[in-house]
Amino acid sequence: YYPIGIATDTAGNIYVADLDNSDIRKVTPGGSVSTLAGSAGNAGTLDGQGGSALFNHPAAVSLDAAGNVYVMDTSNQTVREISPGGAVTTLAGTPGIGGRADGAGAAASFFYPGGIAATASGALYIADTGNHLIRAMTSPGVVTTLAGSSGQKGSTDGTGSQALFAYPYGIASDGSGHLYVADSGNKTIREVTAAGAVSTLAGPPGVLAAGVDGVGSAARFSGPAGTAADGSGNVFVADAGNSTIRKITPGGIVTTFAGVADSAGSSDGTGAAARFNAPNGIAVDAVGNVYVADT
Repeated sequence: YYPIGIATDTAGNIYVADLDNSDIRKVTPGGSVSTLAGSAGNAGTLDGQGGSALFNHPAAVSLDAAGNVYVMDTSNQTVREISPGGAVTTLAGTPGIGGRADGAGAAASFFYPGGIAATASGALYIADTGNHLIRAMTSPGVVTTLAGSSGQKGSTDGTGSQALFAYPYGIASDGSGHLYVADSGNKTIREVTAAGAVSTLAGPPGVLAAGVDGVGSAARFSGPAGTAADGSGNVFVADAGNSTIRKITPGGIVTTFAGVADSAGSSDGTGAAARFNAPNGIAVDAVGNVYVADT
C-alpha cells in the first residue's frame, strides 16, 4: 500500500518500506512476500520482535553487510534497526518529536526524514528532508550533521554548512565514500563526499522539465525521489514526477533507462516500452539488476 523505499541483500532478497501499511516487507528471489516487522495498517512506535513492533509510515530502508535492516521511520521521526532475527530497536530520535539537534539516541532529532543509506563501514547517512540536511551516524546512535544548514533551503554547492539543499529525499552510497542525494525540491542530483563536500551532479536547480536527457546541468528531472549506485559508478534515479528511471554515468551523462516521461502506466517491457507510475524507491543488486518500488 504505497511501497516507497526498497533495498536488496546479497542473497537476492528485497526489503520494502510499505508506507501506508506502516510495515517492512520482504520479497524472496522467488517472489514470496512476507511481513518482516510491523503490523499492517497499525501505525505506532513500539520496539519489539517482528509483528509486535510498530512503525509509523516508514519511507526508506537500507541494509548493512551483517544483514541488519535500517528503517527511516518517517512519521515517528526516528531511525530504527531490525536485526537479522527480526528484533526492532530505535537507534536515534524521539518518536513523534521533530527537531534538528545532533546528539546520541533520543537526544538527536529529525524533521520528517525521507532517506537512509548504510555503508560497508557501518556508518548510516540520513536525508533529513524537512530540515534540508544530510546527517551522519558513524557511531551507534550518535547523530551529526554532515552537510546543509539547519532549516535553510537553497542549492549552493560547498562543504558542510556552506552547502544548501531543498527537501533532500532519496540517498545512496556507492561503497567508496560518496553519497548521491535526490534533492527533490531543487530537482537535482547531488553528490556528497565523506568530508561533507557537496556538488551538483545533474540537473539545474529549480528547473522543472519533462525528462530531458543530457550531460550534467543540461539534464532535467521532475521530483527525483530515489537514488541507487552500482559497482561501476553509475547512479540510477527514480524520477517520480516523470514516472521514469534515469541513469547517470560517471561522466554525468543522463539517459532515460526505462519508461517514458509523463507517460504513467504499469506495462512491463524493455526500455521505453515499460511504464511506471510515480516510482519512488530504487536499488541495485551486486550483478547490476535494478529494483523499483513503483509507488
